[in-house]
Amino acid sequence: MGKPKDDQGLKTTRNIGIAAHIDAGKTTTTERILFYTGVSHRLGEVHDGNAIMDWMDQEQERGITITAAATTCYWRNHRINIIDTPGHVDFTVEVERSLRVLDGMVAVFCAVGGVEPQSETVWRQAERYHVPRIAFINKMDRIGASFHRTVDMMRARLGANAVPMQLPVGVESSFSGVIDLLSMQYLTFDADSLGAKVVSLPVPEELREQAHIHRQDMVEKVAETDDHLLERYLAEEEIDREELVRAIRAATIRGALVPVYCGSAFKNKGVQPMLDAVVDFLPGPLDIPPVVGANANRPDRQEEREADPEAPFAALAFKIATDPFVGHLTYLRVYSGAIKMGEMVYNATRRRKERMGKLLRMHANKREEIKEISAGDICAAVGLKETYTGDTLSAVSAPVILESISFPNPVISVAVEPKTKDDQEKLPESLQRLAFEDPTFKVHIDENSGQTIISGMGELHLEVLIERLRREFCVGVRAGKPQVAYQETICGRATYTHEYQREIGGKGQYAKVTLAVEPLPRGKGFSFDCQVRTSHLPQEYITAVEAGVRGTLSAGPLAGFPLADIRASLLDADYHEVDSSAMAFEVCASMAFAKACTMASPGIMEPQMRVEVVTPDEFMGEIINDLNSRRGKIRGIEERMAKVQAIRGIAPLSGMFGYATDLRSLSQGRATFTMELDHYDLVPSPIARQVVFRITGMEIDLDTPSGNES
Repeated sequence: MGKPKDDQGLKTTRNIGIAAHIDAGKTTTTERILFYTGVSHRLGEVHDGNAIMDWMDQEQERGITITAAATTCYWRNHRINIIDTPGHVDFTVEVERSLRVLDGMVAVFCAVGGVEPQSETVWRQAERYHVPRIAFINKMDRIGASFHRTVDMMRARLGANAVPMQLPVGVESSFSGVIDLLSMQYLTFDADSLGAKVVSLPVPEELREQAHIHRQDMVEKVAETDDHLLERYLAEEEIDREELVRAIRAATIRGALVPVYCGSAFKNKGVQPMLDAVVDFLPGPLDIPPVVGANANRPDRQEEREADPEAPFAALAFKIATDPFVGHLTYLRVYSGAIKMGEMVYNATRRRKERMGKLLRMHANKREEIKEISAGDICAAVGLKETYTGDTLSAVSAPVILESISFPNPVISVAVEPKTKDDQEKLPESLQRLAFEDPTFKVHIDENSGQTIISGMGELHLEVLIERLRREFCVGVRAGKPQVAYQETICGRATYTHEYQREIGGKGQYAKVTLAVEPLPRGKGFSFDCQVRTSHLPQEYITAVEAGVRGTLSAGPLAGFPLADIRASLLDADYHEVDSSAMAFEVCASMAFAKACTMASPGIMEPQMRVEVVTPDEFMGEIINDLNSRRGKIRGIEERMAKVQAIRGIAPLSGMFGYATDLRSLSQGRATFTMELDHYDLVPSPIARQVVFRITGMEIDLDTPSGNES
């Protein structure tokens, strides 16, 4: 639709993501956007394996999005930077880091499935980063599609103030177009031009009354977000389209309202009005508050960075990727300032200077070289060798550290071994490069067996990474059976005093600490509380005590799993003016913490997964019985469509390995399921004893509770 005259204009820039549950049609929607904006001249299809945004071989073979892909297009003289994100929960890291840097989001929902589990996860991620959203209800042509049911589910499940801006005309196979409630026009999409030509017609006579009722409802909900409009609405004054658009935009940016659109991306219907909504309602870089960071030289002082090309440079590295042609790619969101190719930048997170190499605007896996980047840009840089995901790049003269990105811990592990000696030499470096790209992928060497253990977010996640080892890095590996990533915690409170006295190199080492440990609520991680004043114990020793405790969290007392959900409190301490040192206090605190945890009823925790199974009625009983046999707990059952039920529950990950195959057998291949991490909880004592025996070969008595899996 033509580029804006000022290509860098912040007013005409939109940085958006397309996000949703798996198979809701995100990539198909993005492919239509690229076609209608003139970026591509063919319609890429996911099922044919030729979608532009699904460029990886595995994405094309599996028919799913694995890695977030960025592209740029132009619509109504606005530049739209788009990130198409995966829908599978195993790749939720791609959604997390994308939403951290985006200004707005298009949430795609399936008109048949409605609000599905990953839809909820994506919505919560967007809430956490305060990302304004519009909704696109896709697949209106499918059997069982329901626009109004999906809107109701958005309100009930997501707590969203979902306000339809359109009314679908027809449903399922008779879906023919939409009524735009803002302009009160009936929009159809010309089939001969593959939907590129939008035909605007008067609202059909038989639908006028219904359209008028829905428009009034829309105007009322918009007026409720604006005091001035509400007064006019109550006075029964006419409110024109321009006033409504301004009010909807303001409410959307505040998060007070979610405009809802509908269509069928696969059938080339409804995409252009959604693009209009992106321009009209989603924010540009100037519409969101200035980004806040800490002064790199004085971390206690906060600084703001305005979206201004003339301000000091500040950007966040949100994704690392390996490109077979240009090597190491660092994806950046520029918040302020501008920088040219070849200039020096300061990695404020790691306190290192780096030279900005080539600057690239990405179109999936294709690259367009640019000379300069400035505020509002999303692009990739070549040559940043020591910049990691979440690092801040800033001007050398004005260093700032922006809020980083938090990632979930892995829940599943697999042992891998190289097939040949040549593979053995290449394996460590290849795994390191994969871990560099993906913060949810961890690698370590088991001290007892010497095996290389890789950990990730699910079976598919590890399967894809192992396949990447074989294809991209030419490393042959054998993989063992998946193992659960257990954690350890404590169920009681204990206090322990430890005195440390040693002589090292003719110099005495002395420290004495009293530590108390107690459990924290599930999911709270770890906290350290110092109840000793610095007048009694120097600050450097208090810091050393905390370092010693944190260093011990990596291995619990039962089977060496990481410790979590624990509060450690320093109650008392003693030191010697000559013989004490920070090292002595660190070692002493480590020993005291380990002993206190042993005394505080330690227990094993396992990942509890949120499971949703969609099945025809006739298989529901067998599926529920099977979930119960896997220690699952059913939380609810709801009707999705005629004779189709959605079973929602919680089940331990250890019981869900191979579930896809078993579910196919139980349902003659007609049921589907999704699964994602919900929380960690205690393993029942008999199973915990088995886990400890399998890891250590020791039989132990555990008096811990049986776990609350509800």
